[in-house]
Amino acid sequence: MATVTVGAVRERAPGERRVALVPEAVTLLRRAGVEVLVETGAGSGAWFTDADYADAGATVVSPDELYARADAVLCVAPPDQETAEALRPGQTLIGLLEPLRHPDLVAGLHRRGVPTVSLDLLPRTLSRAQSMDALTSQANVAGYKAALLAADSYDRFLPMLTTAAGTMRPAQILVLGAGVAGLQAVATARRLGAVVTAYDVRPESRGEVESLGARFLDIQNPPEEEPGARRGGYARELTSEEQQAQRAALDAHIARSDIVITTAQVPGRKPPLLVTCAVLERMHPGSVVIDLAASELGGNVEDSEPDKTDVLPNGVTVIGAGHLPSAMATAASTAYARNLVALLRHLVRDGELVLDPDDEITSALLGGEPS
Repeated sequence: MATVTVGAVRERAPGERRVALVPEAVTLLRRAGVEVLVETGAGSGAWFTDADYADAGATVVSPDELYARADAVLCVAPPDQETAEALRPGQTLIGLLEPLRHPDLVAGLHRRGVPTVSLDLLPRTLSRAQSMDALTSQANVAGYKAALLAADSYDRFLPMLTTAAGTMRPAQILVLGAGVAGLQAVATARRLGAVVTAYDVRPESRGEVESLGARFLDIQNPPEEEPGARRGGYARELTSEEQQAQRAALDAHIARSDIVITTAQVPGRKPPLLVTCAVLERMHPGSVVIDLAASELGGNVEDSEPDKTDVLPNGVTVIGAGHLPSAMATAASTAYARNLVALLRHLVRDGELVLDPDDEITSALLGGEPS
């Protein structure tokens, strides 16, 4: 009987500590009849040793052997040029490949006969696809870590404390964007005792925010014929006029917040600007701003840069935190590996990897935009 062989590679992007498979996932795949190869040292950034993988039933191999034997190569981030060139025709690449941001990479692989399965193209509204939703699993990690990073960077207490020295007021936290990352940031900040307010262009987010014990910020949205969400669970990108109106209304709320966490992103596009330099100048010394959307495309906070912390002249700390899942590599890798296990169970049939273009999930992952 034929057996599908998958190989988890070591991530080579600077600062990327995650790994596509963890030992727990190896065990699950082996039970499903899938042979697993793991590149030497692939899990070290997430504190998984080669021995851990071997004990779980994987074969730890060199990169050359992995590319020679694997039917599908599993990664987290888009591969570098060397990795892309090592893939052979007929070998499938599976990961968060960001084809909307890296179209040349994906097109080049397709020209060489390498199919790509990109988890960031998953149709997220399909209930049977939820267990494969890596964007959601990684956003959960990012939102949680953002709240902890904010607490660590803020020089006062988050909860209200009554001590012999008097009462310390709770921190006022504003979360912009109530998607998965934003809601997790809200929930974590609430558990830490802060007073939390959240805002999103999607009115339906109010119930989710309030269910977590936070306040939903009421701002008059610009009149529009369509709601602020598009199909697939992603927020619709606002027009420049809408962004200006939103920004003007938000400025006063941002300026009086102790901590602001921004999470608004548009897949493959420049994130909307929510916090300008002008409003940063109005914030009080000691305030902290965490930009989860910071990337090479820009961020929600003006002049924020990924993986960089700036303390402004007025004492406001701005943190570009676009890669927080990697900062919690063990948890993020475990969640991501479970997504891959669910995906592979969907793709592997009778000992073969089947990329069926007529299947709703597979078709989207092979190159269609999120529907």
